[in-house]
Amino acid sequence: MRGVTGADVARASGVSRTTVSYVLNGRQDVSIPEATRERVREVAARMGYTPSVAGRALRTGRSDLVLCVLPDWPVGPVIDTLLDHLATELADRGLSVLVHHDRGPRPLADLWRAVTPRAVVGLATFAPADERAMRQAGIQVLSNALDDDARRFAVPQQRIGAAQVEHLAVRGHRAIGYAGPTDRRLAQFADRRLAGVRAACAERGLPEPVLEPVELDVESAAAAVRTWRAAGEPVTAVAAYNDEVALAVLAGVRAEGLRTPDDVAVIGVDDHPLARVAAPPLTTVWQAVDAQAHYLALAVLAALDGGGELPERPTDLFHVVARDST
Repeated sequence: MRGVTGADVARASGVSRTTVSYVLNGRQDVSIPEATRERVREVAARMGYTPSVAGRALRTGRSDLVLCVLPDWPVGPVIDTLLDHLATELADRGLSVLVHHDRGPRPLADLWRAVTPRAVVGLATFAPADERAMRQAGIQVLSNALDDDARRFAVPQQRIGAAQVEHLAVRGHRAIGYAGPTDRRLAQFADRRLAGVRAACAERGLPEPVLEPVELDVESAAAAVRTWRAAGEPVTAVAAYNDEVALAVLAGVRAEGLRTPDDVAVIGVDDHPLARVAAPPLTTVWQAVDAQAHYLALAVLAALDGGGELPERPTDLFHVVARDST
């Protein structure tokens, strides 16, 4: 079944296709009676007409799209929140966000050449050839990669891991376990957080953290708890990769007949909504995802407006939210 076209809307409205194009593209420099504009918009809405992004780009030389390229990461609450904030911020300027998951062998160039976005935002670095080609095509390119670069803004993952250890150490814990994810697609986050945990333990003269990968199920978490408790110096506190892994650890502690935080304290990352209603409520590290999205949106708008100055970065990038699990 073919889609509704501008010609269909024109016939149903009793006007020309040119008039339909002017009305639906918001051309105010053309003299069209307001009653005609209302009729065209009502007919288009009733018929379910959707303008062609590619067609508009051909006419104007640009689209109203911002292409956001996600690496091959699982999409959880943090990424969902970042994308939601980014889309909301850019919508105020009439821009729409198109999300592309960079999976499979198809070249990124096939996509940006088809949709001709005004800007491309990457949550990881682009290949140099891709970035060069997009810039040569007049597309603004922004990256929000995890590396330390003044042109980018990302929450420092190593410092998040260090914050977990600092919180636990202040509460008297020496032997610390680390509950890592089992999905290797999360490695660039997990490896940085674990590095921060290790560095903070070494700095405080604590033993090397005992690493155990934890599936999101009770059996895996319980097995990890047994390993931690059987260590030469039994683990009394666990820093988890994120809140989902931490919630599994809480379940594993209960399955082993132990109590949190009396026997094993647990801290997560992300301040997931479920962290507040866990049993016990989960201590976690909040990170500034909303501020990250706001910075990205302002950086996109600054680039599109031709301004070279980047927006000011927020100072509160992350902090521990202490609850009963520690």
